[in-house]
Amino acid sequence: MNTIEWLCRLIAYDTTSHNSNLALIDSVANHFLSHGLNPWVTKNEDYSKANLFVTIPAADGSEQGGLILSGHTDVVPAEHETWLSHPFRAEIREDKLYGRGAVDMKGFIAAVLAAVPAMKSARLKYPLHIALSYDEEVGCLGARGMIEEIQARGLKPEYCIVGEPTGMKAVLAHKGIHVFRCRLHGKPAHSSLPDLGVNTIEYAAHLICFIQKLAERFKQPSYHDPNFNVPHSTLSVNTIRGGHANNIVPSFSEFHFDYRNLPQMSVLDVIKPISDHIRHELEPLMQKTDSRALIEIDEIVSVPAMSASGSPKITGLLNVLETTAAKESVSYTTEGGLFQQAGIHTIICGPGNIEQAHRPNEFIELAQLAQCDAFLERLIKAFSK
Repeated sequence: MNTIEWLCRLIAYDTTSHNSNLALIDSVANHFLSHGLNPWVTKNEDYSKANLFVTIPAADGSEQGGLILSGHTDVVPAEHETWLSHPFRAEIREDKLYGRGAVDMKGFIAAVLAAVPAMKSARLKYPLHIALSYDEEVGCLGARGMIEEIQARGLKPEYCIVGEPTGMKAVLAHKGIHVFRCRLHGKPAHSSLPDLGVNTIEYAAHLICFIQKLAERFKQPSYHDPNFNVPHSTLSVNTIRGGHANNIVPSFSEFHFDYRNLPQMSVLDVIKPISDHIRHELEPLMQKTDSRALIEIDEIVSVPAMSASGSPKITGLLNVLETTAAKESVSYTTEGGLFQQAGIHTIICGPGNIEQAHRPNEFIELAQLAQCDAFLERLIKAFSK
């Protein structure tokens, strides 16, 4: 099958993150088996989802080293009523292919799968690996286990291309993402006697204002990196809940906040000032009324940023692939930071525009798929004897 045929098949699998991806994984595994390859899978705890990894060995049979082509199989939800066509039935209109996951990022996966026969027939100097993960959209959950398995098997890949949509320009850096859950435990009271209670909504409001001030501080030029289109780290509170009734002082509240950090900034740059404010300012006030009152913060999502590497290895890879690095780094997060953290030289490069991702009527331009096909042809040629 060609790239467009593969993409139509992949879109037909509803791999929204709350669903299983096993049907898609089984279909792709059978494709590899039909070409004499031996894929392996790693599954999540309840065996409802799987990563898939396969190696096309070098001509001398070696499976160590080489390059990974990486993509995630899950997609974000699609509300059918906001689409002009069925989100899980691919449709070509004019020069675009529509469907959930078309650009993020089944388009890249389709091009890679279509290129498998060419990879298999080439006399490769180095092995090529294909890595498909689950649950990237909800915290890059699958990639962690897959990278651990790659290391356990001693494969030691040298390079990785993560095929997120970049318009086929090589991106060398992206922000990290960290999501925190904040839980406030107070004391209930009748709303006619509020001083007898510890109102967790009020203290949540104080803490949210503090977080917002911290976010404003990061906008100062001294924190900027001009290579990013949003040149500073960001903080935002995105969900909140609390209270039981209009006449009860709320004893419990919870909110979540999201930290998108530049590669040169760490989690401590955010969590330390917030924790200090809680311990030295808010909790002492709460505990004047009830010594058991407290505020808890847990990190529930953590994906590292990817730093721009000046490594000659990356420069050499870009030259071989006849592509140049994009001038702008990206503010979204990918699995690339995890591969880089594992010591693998990584770039982000794939077909399509990120602006089309996570939206109704998601599409990828057919010309972008053609560019990706040509890119993979150059890669196979460069890695062949």
